[in-house]
Amino acid sequence: MGTIKQNRANNILTSGKLDATDGLNNDIPASNIANASFSNVTAYPPSAGAGVTKVASDPPSPSDGQVWFNTTSNVLKQYSLVAGTWATGGNLNTARSYLTGAGTQTAGLAFGGLDGPGTSLSATEEYDGTNWTTSPGSMNTGRHALAGCGIQTAALAFGGNTTVDVGATEEYDGSTWASNPTGLSTVRRFLTGCGTQTAALAIGGGPPFTGATEEYDGSTWTAGGSLATARASSAGAGIQTAGLCIGGENPSPSALTEEYDGSTWTAGGNLNTSRRVLAAAGTQTEALAFGGNTTVVQSATEEYDGSTWTSVNSMSTARSGLGGDGTQPTALAFGGIISGTPSAATEEWTVGLGIQTITVS
Repeated sequence: MGTIKQNRANNILTSGKLDATDGLNNDIPASNIANASFSNVTAYPPSAGAGVTKVASDPPSPSDGQVWFNTTSNVLKQYSLVAGTWATGGNLNTARSYLTGAGTQTAGLAFGGLDGPGTSLSATEEYDGTNWTTSPGSMNTGRHALAGCGIQTAALAFGGNTTVDVGATEEYDGSTWASNPTGLSTVRRFLTGCGTQTAALAIGGGPPFTGATEEYDGSTWTAGGSLATARASSAGAGIQTAGLCIGGENPSPSALTEEYDGSTWTAGGNLNTSRRVLAAAGTQTEALAFGGNTTVVQSATEEYDGSTWTSVNSMSTARSGLGGDGTQPTALAFGGIISGTPSAATEEWTVGLGIQTITVS
């Protein structure tokens, strides 16, 4: 520790103030000053902060949000979310296109669709995070270009096409599909949906292109607010009172996103890649859109934060007419069509934690 300079006033002015202009001063030698101790400090000033740990190597098991300075590489690092990537999952037992799904990445459901010869399917498959298993419970109405929502043990299927458009609604309990005699008011195919088995949305569809929205309460469909732009082949995400309608066609591929508040659709941020027959996962403020078709099949993946879409890592297998479910950090993509051939491919999207170097940008 260095020396300390002392200044002392030597008289008092008539105003009562000390006068140091002709005061005395001297230096206290460093040898007379002991290093300060923090043992009696009760609080740090706000500017002091908690400090950053210096380490010679990165911690083997850091915590989310942890920051440190690596003295070997001389860089500041943090442990936080890293860019999401797609990884190969287990194949569907039945390759199919224009199917739909419900559930999560580790408890998913795939149902309906078209097989190679062009037959509408009723087969249902369940995903456990690794493998697809054919459920003993097939839908009562085999169809493609349908919509679905819910979870693996409480799913909903509605609309679609057999050889004609249907409004049929079915509920899945984890093993069996039960038909609801009350179907959609507007019979249609290439619609999308979101929500739960007891609070769902049926959105758009065609041709003819429609903006019709219907709300399901577990037993009955009632009319909701119509889309601002009628379209088919969109993707849906979210819940009944906070839904998303993403992309689609009327008749060209669309980049439009609309947000539903339980009664009205309003414009959201546009996709970076216009497309139809795509899939989506997540919520209104944290969604993922992937795959689809412009004039060619797409592998493009985008994340939505409630206002803006951002392009992220693409799928390994470009395809359209695929199914999707899950959340923005952990989504599932399955099936679809590639060059006219139905696919059984499954991919898992994961946003994880990792070590990042902090730089100025």
